[in-house]
Amino acid sequence: MGCEIRVFRIIAVTLMLLFAVEAKATEAGWALLREGEHIVLLRHAMAPGATEPANFDIETCSTQRNLSERGKLQARKMGALFAARAAPTGRVLTSRYCRARETARLAFGDAEEFAPLDPPAADETARKEQLDAIMKEIRDYSGSGNFVLVTHLETIEALVGQPAREGEAVIVAPQDDGLRVLGRIIFN
Repeated sequence: MGCEIRVFRIIAVTLMLLFAVEAKATEAGWALLREGEHIVLLRHAMAPGATEPANFDIETCSTQRNLSERGKLQARKMGALFAARAAPTGRVLTSRYCRARETARLAFGDAEEFAPLDPPAADETARKEQLDAIMKEIRDYSGSGNFVLVTHLETIEALVGQPAREGEAVIVAPQDDGLRVLGRIIFN
């Protein structure tokens, strides 16, 4: 009995520390976004499944993984929090996938489709061109508001070498030939 209580306490303390670190990271991220002029890689909100259906068609949402009801609520929450806690959003680009477009629409209203934000191509040459196009948009951005790019796990990993949860914002800055992670915001 005493061993079970000790294990429970260790787990409880570990979880409390983990949530405290997430909260601190999230607050630091909001502090950055209040300044404006930051680049935000935003992974689309919650969508069930891990792979696209066999009949996938980029033009037809019914053939894709789409936001769950929880994902739609998460996207609206993102938008409300961006409006309340960050400098204005200057520009929003989104992947052509329906879950990314819907995240952008529910969170920010308008967004411009940008094919390079789709998951990276399997072909190495096409993948490099795709990531180069994203980096060009990031480097060329000169607005006063934050620049949000709504995309996918694989794209974020390819750009920063780190994963992002569904609905997580990764705040980045260009450096040399890549991106440096400045902060993160976790939307639960």
